[in-house]
Amino acid sequence: MLAYRHQFHAGNFADVFKHALLAQLALALAKKDKPFLCLDTHAGIAHYDLMHEWAQKNAEYKDGIDRVWGRDDAPPVLAPYLDAVRAENPDGKLRYYPGSPRIMRRFMRARDRLVLSELNKKDCASLATLFARDRQVSVHLMDGYHALKAFLPPPERRALVFVDSSFDRAQEFRRLAQGGAEAHRKFSTGVYALWYPLMEPTVMQAFERRVAATGIRKILQLEISVHPKEWRLNLRGCGLLVVNPPFGFEAAARALLTWLWPVLSRQGGGEQRVRWLAAE
Repeated sequence: MLAYRHQFHAGNFADVFKHALLAQLALALAKKDKPFLCLDTHAGIAHYDLMHEWAQKNAEYKDGIDRVWGRDDAPPVLAPYLDAVRAENPDGKLRYYPGSPRIMRRFMRARDRLVLSELNKKDCASLATLFARDRQVSVHLMDGYHALKAFLPPPERRALVFVDSSFDRAQEFRRLAQGGAEAHRKFSTGVYALWYPLMEPTVMQAFERRVAATGIRKILQLEISVHPKEWRLNLRGCGLLVVNPPFGFEAAARALLTWLWPVLSRQGGGEQRVRWLAAE
């Protein structure tokens, strides 16, 4: 449970996919004057050195952020995410990658809050050090699914909830569907972004049926795969379920994935899709 380290995978294609979408969600919530909460249930360490020996072991960032970083044809919808990455690298050279806490923190206003949950003690300590002087951020050593129960509903009555489990233990698809359903029952108007890896078709079909059975409406499903369906060597793709997507987000997501997929795919493998898993 505690062996996973995102440092090995930082900046990979899955990070580019989910963080570019997360930036759009945070921007959308910031358009209204009322304050909101950002809750990151599996926060990691939030700042990753791509030259670290762990990141260099498989150099997954080379098939992720490195493919996007130097492009001069990126669409405007990708600019908020790329600006967040550039802010970590003021000298213009790609070395550091921001995790989801840094992405969300960038788009918060003075009255917004960021609550971070991390179960690994060392990672939680690093996270606490990083945000030690930030009064708008609180860090908690806690299981992410327990954090959903502890911090929802928020006093602000507006929230962006990001659930990004490592999927390094059994029954994680079940936990994700169940945890999302329980959180939604407590706070039905929040914006939820639930990340998941793409696995065998039978596993994915069972997951979609389980999510549909919750009865939750307004679920937008976004997926990207960079390898064909028969690929088994490592992660072939991933998805994001967005519950209660803000106005305009679907169009932004379509534009993002239309551009990202051919840039990130391996020899044209895989696909991207945007569809409503459950309509309003």
